[in-house]
Amino acid sequence: MTADDSGATPRDVDTGDDAVPGAPDGGSAGDSARGGGGAGDAPAEGSAAAGTDPARTVPEGAPAAREADDENTIAIRLEQLILGADRRYTPFQAARGAGVSMDLAARFWRAMGFADIGQVKALTEADVLALRRLAGLVEAGLLSEAMAIQVARSTGQTTARLADWQIDSFLEGLTEPQDSGLTRTEITYPLVELLLPELEEFLVYVWRRQLAAATGRVVRAQDDAEMVDRRLAVGFADLVGFTRLTRRLEEEELGELVEAFETTCSDLVAAHGGRLIKTLGDEVLFSADDAGVAAEIGLRLIETMTHDETMPELRVGIAFGTVTTRMGDVFGTTVNLASRLTSIAPKDTVLVDEAFAEELGRIGEAPVSEAEAAAAEKAAEEGTGSPPPPYRFALQPMWQRPVRGLGVVEPWLLSRRD
Repeated sequence: MTADDSGATPRDVDTGDDAVPGAPDGGSAGDSARGGGGAGDAPAEGSAAAGTDPARTVPEGAPAAREADDENTIAIRLEQLILGADRRYTPFQAARGAGVSMDLAARFWRAMGFADIGQVKALTEADVLALRRLAGLVEAGLLSEAMAIQVARSTGQTTARLADWQIDSFLEGLTEPQDSGLTRTEITYPLVELLLPELEEFLVYVWRRQLAAATGRVVRAQDDAEMVDRRLAVGFADLVGFTRLTRRLEEEELGELVEAFETTCSDLVAAHGGRLIKTLGDEVLFSADDAGVAAEIGLRLIETMTHDETMPELRVGIAFGTVTTRMGDVFGTTVNLASRLTSIAPKDTVLVDEAFAEELGRIGEAPVSEAEAAAAEKAAEEGTGSPPPPYRFALQPMWQRPVRGLGVVEPWLLSRRD
């Protein structure tokens, strides 16, 4: 299903001369590759499946050619280990085996993030089964075709990022050449062999946990409309002066800073009941069902970063309102407003919009009016009134200002109540 990421070219895999089942006029796999469409189109120039490996230009028997062949062999062995099967099918054969059109198969594969591979035999039984399952959900009426493609795309994007992180960070650190004299490539195969079943089980466990949490949030929604367009608190946290840092720090130092920032934000957001939507290097986007939770997260982020001398200043903007959720991301005016508030927030502060301030007052987390709160406290001390709620947060109205595309906005400065 994927392009030949192993580095092997079509000359390294068996394209076979046997007839492709169902090919017009009994055409062969080679004929299908020349005349196919969709995912069966001829591979793009420069792609792994295009056979443009520079090592192939080296005379046969040269050291560079032998080294490239060795690397291709190890790469294919790793692929077989991870996929648990050999390459057996061309895209045309896989689509036919799954009982779907070539066009639909190509749309599914591209949605999952896999490149067109021409008509080489690069697919396995698992690829056919996955295609059959997606198509079966559509045929059974459980998913529309558009929704099935969204499922493929969201799964592909999420797992692609996870796989890249595991290879770039996790495996790289564990495959440093050892005293045994083995190369990193030679160490990788037995290491993957040991880790694969454990990582697979852990991935399924985390996914089930996350699915249970997401399902719980949906069933607690007020009505059907709120399941899609929900009222949430959305916040951005942005490192101040990050562009200047990129010019001053070495690449490794910059990478360590970004990783520390993302890790700190991820831990704090999760620990206090929020959800990390995405990270953007120097910025993170998070959400929470409850305004009090979002306020706590915003202030905790500022407090934590302030006490870390290795981190630059931080600014946070939070807005509350209707948010559209799609494929794990959030969209809408509320998100745009939170982003604008972040851009105008002074360093080491949290700015919120008026709707967020009103929601904190409604749920008793902050006083609607500091004057009224002070009067209530005085009355309680004199014994002429009941004490006010134990507010956690304080709100201070800031200057009104026009915000491009959103009109005039009145930000509020959020802080802890003394």
